[in-house]
Amino acid sequence: MIKKELILQGLHCTNCATKIEDKVKLIPGVKNAYIDFISQKLTIEINDKNNIDTIVKKASSIATNIESGICIIDNNQNISKKNEYKNEIITLSISISLFLLALIIPFPPLVEKSLFFISYILVGLEILIKAIKNIFKGEVFDENFLMSIATIGAFAIGEFPEAAAVMIFYQIGELFQNMAVSRSRKSIQALMDIRPDYANLKLKNEIKKVSPEEIKVGDLILIKPGEKIPLDGIIVEGSSTLDTSTLTGEFLPRDVKVKDEVLSGAINQRGVITVKVTKPFKESTVSKILDLVQNASSKKAPTENFITKFARYYTPIVVITSVFLAVIPPIINGESFSIWFYRALIFLVISCPCALVVSIPLGFFSGIGKSSRNGILIKGSNYLEALNNVNTIVFDKTGTLTKGIFKVSNISSVGNLSKEEILEYAALAESNSTHPIAISILKEYKNNIDSNRIKDVKEIAGHGLKVIIDDKEVLVGNEKLMNKYNIKVNSKASSTIVYIAVNGNYEGMITISDEIKEDSAKTISELKNLGINTIMLTGDNTSTAKAVANILNINEYYSELLPHEKVEKLELLQNKKTSNKKLAFVGDGINDAPVLAMADVGIAMGGVGSDAAIEASDIVLMTDEPSKIVEAIKIAKKTRSIVWQNIIFALGVKIFVLLLGSLGFATMWAAVFADVGVTLIAVLNAMRISLKK
Repeated sequence: MIKKELILQGLHCTNCATKIEDKVKLIPGVKNAYIDFISQKLTIEINDKNNIDTIVKKASSIATNIESGICIIDNNQNISKKNEYKNEIITLSISISLFLLALIIPFPPLVEKSLFFISYILVGLEILIKAIKNIFKGEVFDENFLMSIATIGAFAIGEFPEAAAVMIFYQIGELFQNMAVSRSRKSIQALMDIRPDYANLKLKNEIKKVSPEEIKVGDLILIKPGEKIPLDGIIVEGSSTLDTSTLTGEFLPRDVKVKDEVLSGAINQRGVITVKVTKPFKESTVSKILDLVQNASSKKAPTENFITKFARYYTPIVVITSVFLAVIPPIINGESFSIWFYRALIFLVISCPCALVVSIPLGFFSGIGKSSRNGILIKGSNYLEALNNVNTIVFDKTGTLTKGIFKVSNISSVGNLSKEEILEYAALAESNSTHPIAISILKEYKNNIDSNRIKDVKEIAGHGLKVIIDDKEVLVGNEKLMNKYNIKVNSKASSTIVYIAVNGNYEGMITISDEIKEDSAKTISELKNLGINTIMLTGDNTSTAKAVANILNINEYYSELLPHEKVEKLELLQNKKTSNKKLAFVGDGINDAPVLAMADVGIAMGGVGSDAAIEASDIVLMTDEPSKIVEAIKIAKKTRSIVWQNIIFALGVKIFVLLLGSLGFATMWAAVFADVGVTLIAVLNAMRISLKK
């Protein structure tokens, strides 16, 4: 299968985007097609390799036929957006001037009607042409048809000012809608600025400026002050301060030095650094973020899909009703045909579903844009909407609620050895281990290791180590290891404990602590206030898990779980929940990929550098802060609230004015408000999501 991407420059109509998708899917040889409304990108999945050019031509033709203002551009070309609305604004200005001239100055009737007609043609000719073309294609019931029939009918009964006004205000509404969509789109596309334009490849005798795609793993690149880091890597020379706000949403600069990992997309603020590349550009952090942002609107929320289907049935029903309204009452009551024809025209103007079709998708990708700017990448509006129904959040412990950085917090001596000797024996035993607990012991010991003192290191899986040190048998491990050798220890501790025994005698223990993150307790508290049940799954021992759960006030916890047992436990929790509720899992995205994929909503914590996080999760939090989860849920709830405000407001006003119009109490001006005015209000309301702090 081959993917072909086209940019549909000038695509502002979400309804048109849906029509293009549906038509392109029907082209022979096309497996699937979908439009990302944010980036205006049409992605076509093609099965027939030998027919790519033909399919692309057909798809381009479909797009331009449905929305004539679209310009088809290859995905690799730059899109020019200068003076995007210049022509529309000029045409509208002239049309409005002529309309006002005819309305204010008492010209002779013929001149007055001519000015209204010219004003109408300037802004309405394109609509009329589209309506005629669509009729021949069998696409009758759309906004172009509605506006054309309504305004031509108004001319027919001599209502020249109202006919011109309807078309002018309709086009003003369309312009504002398009500008609002563009503004919201640009706020999301601002994230695209993280894409680096070049990389400074460090060669033996020169620095060569090349495309980031040309850099290979292992190459050295130079990053100067003010430049973006083009690829992920590790600093091998120099130190600096990085601005990572475009990646994490956090504006606090980060100091980096030799051996520190740096992520592409961050900006080098002061020092010159040399970085050894660890990932090719396609797998780098910046590529993952760009891919997530660009495709975020391709997965539609159920509410969006509902509105699309609703509009398909709603418009034809209203058109048929307007025909009955124009014909049946005059026949039954003998009233003037022109009166009921006028009421039917009002009906048609009101029926245009623009307020719903435009504002609902705009609301959702305003929510996605707001989340992105706060370091929360959401893969689609379906996941944003799903957050509203989450009533259970399951957390991994290490690296999610805790920092995942182990350190020695206490050393206890209960035998003949001093605390220093207990630490020394533990450090010698663990000297060749890469386990985080071993590293924390070695870090605490600080002295050099004399490997000549160590003999016969034997690892006992799941228990610890048996080592000969200075010809003494030393046991370093957990309570299971001590029990295995019949050594009694105090087992009431609530942290990770490393026990030490020498020649069969219990000498003491080292307490290892994993520090809880600063905002974990606040996060759990706020989630509970939102009515969300919290659960923790961990591979740690029961006492450690219980201590963390008690400190954070977590509802339930399950401890000593192996990776496959976490999956089994989540499956049980999934089976317990009601069908209309969702379960979310929050993990570090590296070793929790299976659980992230299984959950209704998988949330990867601080996993922007992890392939597993990007692939398995539905939402990626670009920092290690659990509080971002609360932020994401609040944005989701605000988005849903505004979307439903628009649905209720638009339908409510339309139905009310439809009734008034059918009873003769509403004029064409009221109809214009019920269409254009409601649409503008709904669009402005949708944009509140991105403005809310």
